Amino acid sequence: MIYLPVCSCACRVEVGLEKLIRRTGARFIFSLFLALGLATALPAAFGQFRVEVTGVGMTQIPVGIITFRGESQAPQKISQIVKADLERSGLFRAIDTAGQVGDETTRLDLPSFRQKGADAVVAGSISVLADGRFDVRLRLWDSVRGQDLGGESYSPPAADLRLTAHRISDFIYEKLTGEKGVFSTRIAYVTKAAQRYTLWVADADGEGAQTALVSPEPIISPSWSPNGAQLAYVSFESRKPVIYVHEVQTGKRNLVANFRGSNSAPAWAPDGKQLVATLSQQGGSQIYAIGLAGGEPKRLTQSSSIDTEPTYSPDGKSIYFVSDRGGAPQIYRMSPSGGNAERVTFNGSYNISPALSPDGRYLAYISRVGGAYKLHLMELASGNVTQISDTASDENPSFAPNSRLIVYATQQQGREALMTTTLDGKIKARLSGAGGDIREPDWGPFQR
Repeated sequence: MIYLPVCSCACRVEVGLEKLIRRTGARFIFSLFLALGLATALPAAFGQFRVEVTGVGMTQIPVGIITFRGESQAPQKISQIVKADLERSGLFRAIDTAGQVGDETTRLDLPSFRQKGADAVVAGSISVLADGRFDVRLRLWDSVRGQDLGGESYSPPAADLRLTAHRISDFIYEKLTGEKGVFSTRIAYVTKAAQRYTLWVADADGEGAQTALVSPEPIISPSWSPNGAQLAYVSFESRKPVIYVHEVQTGKRNLVANFRGSNSAPAWAPDGKQLVATLSQQGGSQIYAIGLAGGEPKRLTQSSSIDTEPTYSPDGKSIYFVSDRGGAPQIYRMSPSGGNAERVTFNGSYNISPALSPDGRYLAYISRVGGAYKLHLMELASGNVTQISDTASDENPSFAPNSRLIVYATQQQGREALMTTTLDGKIKARLSGAGGDIREPDWGPFQR
């Protein structure tokens, strides 16, 4: 049943565990080793992000983004942030607008932009208001049809200029695609610097990170609540894994699972009223439903195997999880009330870390391929599976709330990084930590 190498000497196990976690799905490995009575820290490190976009998509909308008037005097370069956002989505290609000037009030020469290949053009302005806030305005044009597609205006303080740029990107994205953009949503992730673990909440591009929790003990498995107001996570502050629910705005937190044995891998029900998690209070690792107000957890799996990494389907009608009941870890699906489980993954002998797209169409997971751990995507209706990464140490996939992108942790060219990828794997953006490892990403929902 055990499918990871375990040394007879406990110290040798602990030395090798960090390397194993770096190469595999962290939540699953923790559940397995905790079931054996072992625990250690996740590798991670503090660092600022730099976005590096690579790849070429099949179909992209060419957009001209004119430098906003007054932008040189602002602490954030709005037009550059918007350009990076749109390119990272995989659906847009920036057209060179060097030498072009104009703002939201300018009557642009749209045919000239069309000759440059731009299907749409964005222009705007930034100025300082009397109270110190900024006045940010923009307008979007369809240069093919010669139509004004509308404009927006914002009055943010300096600290919110970057968020304003993301909201402008969302406006452009929705106007040109008909779908909601995710640039103003947030991600959570964990870093480790020296012996300090930090849970961060950041913009979707990794910038603007704010500290949610600092601890000398490991923090793992952050999971956003459906309304984006809370994070569930596992902390080792008590020298054992326990589950907290943390209010992001206030920092207030509530201990919701401190049962005998290990308490790990929390995930929210779609209605936000309970969690599912992996507990070992009765021996082996099994899946339980846990109410936020306390009380006895309800056991959902009844196997003699290791069952872990539960996650709800978006409609709440199924729970996906990982089990080695067939001899090696595979992904299964069961009713939210428990009972018989149906196997979902059949390609490969080692599949972990399930993540469901919010539209319910796709399952992302990590599969071991020839000793490498790679991100895969399954279309649930057809069962078709595609490998969408070319790295070898992928883990912890999480979908953007519009189901168009996936964030995951990996190693690339010997460096730890968070990556986002389009579902076809053609456009990737590396959110790279200058100081070392960055782990455990989870993409938050649309703000309500």
